[in-house]
Amino acid sequence: MEARQKGDYGEEEACNLLVREGYKILERNFHFKHQEIDIIALDKGTLVFIEVRGRKEGLCSPEESIGWWKKKNIIRVAQFYLKKMNLNDFTCRFDVVSILYKNDTVDIKKIELIRDAFQVD
Repeated sequence: MEARQKGDYGEEEACNLLVREGYKILERNFHFKHQEIDIIALDKGTLVFIEVRGRKEGLCSPEESIGWWKKKNIIRVAQFYLKKMNLNDFTCRFDVVSILYKNDTVDIKKIELIRDAFQVD
């Protein structure tokens, strides 16, 4: 399976998890310039920007693979989204859905929602 297909599959599984957790999905793959937020959702009145990160078992966990530069870009896109949609009064947070795959397959060994995974400094 190609990387893009695997990514799409992971995002679909992440959305399924979020819906089971009570989130309402608002947007998927929201772009600003060359950056993207995977999922934008509402969780009990809080606007949540969600990064989906999948990895096979290895040196670091999926959530640990999100570097400071990626976090900075997610925050930048979130700020644009808030301004574009005139949602500046919303409480917001950044979550991560971490997906651990079995080897090089799309078989999911573990999927985990990490609420409030990082903050705006």
